[in-house]
Order: sequence, then C-alpha cells, then structure tokens
Amino acid sequence: MASKDSHNGLHFVPLIVPAAARTDDTPIVSAIIDTIGYESAEFVLVTGANTDADATFAVLVEDGDASDMSDNSPVEDKHLLGSEAEAGFAFGDDNECRKIGYTGGKRYARVTVTPSGNGAGNIFLAGVAVLGHPRSAPTPTLS
Repeated sequence: MASKDSHNGLHFVPLIVPAAARTDDTPIVSAIIDTIGYESAEFVLVTGANTDADATFAVLVEDGDASDMSDNSPVEDKHLLGSEAEAGFAFGDDNECRKIGYTGGKRYARVTVTPSGNGAGNIFLAGVAVLGHPRSAPTPTLS
C-alpha cells in the first residue's frame, strides 16, 4: 500500500446505526464487532444535538471470544487507546465525534453508551468501527 492509501487498509463496520432520538436512560448497546483478520480496532461515536440540560453519557468497551458475547467482560484499561471517560460525552457535546481504540486479544468487541439524566431531552447517536492493519488487503468496500 502507498503511504497515503488508507482506503485499502481500513474496513468500516456499523457500530451504532442512526436511529430516532433516544429519550430516556436506556443503555445503547452497539453491534458486536468481529475483529478477525485485523490488528487494530477503533470505535468512533458521532453525537447529534441533545436537548437535555444535564444528561451525561458513559462509555463501556467489552470483549469476548463468543460471537454472541455471552462471555463478555469489560476491557482492561491497558487494552484501550484513550479512555472510556474521554470517549464519554455530555449534553453540551452536540455534533461531535469521540473515539476509543481497542488492542485486546479477544475476537469480538462492543461498546455500550449509558445515558444518565436524559429523561427530559433526546440524543441522536451513531457510530462506526474502523478496523485497520488488515492481514489481507485490500479490505472489502461493503460490510
């Protein structure tokens, strides 16, 4: 791959698909991401406008070897690039991106965003998993 070629070395997978505004404190659990064939994973969250004046959103990254995450456990900080606190956000963080990297050795990973105090407002949230350093390139265009 050429030094400016990220197109053939990255694979994008829907993490949290766009949906109607979330208007309560129900945790938002991402899709389970299969990291097989890739040496790096970055989880990117995209916020929309939030109308609640005091809501916060905590981020948790979990991993496991079972495809249904039945063996899930929180990822140790030493296997994260950045922190879950840095990936979290609050009511004033409208139209922003947050990221957190995963370097653990488990095959599957997911992200859970847990709102607190979001009862009077709404939040639009989406996300994408960026898989990189593929064992075989070019990476697929579709996921």
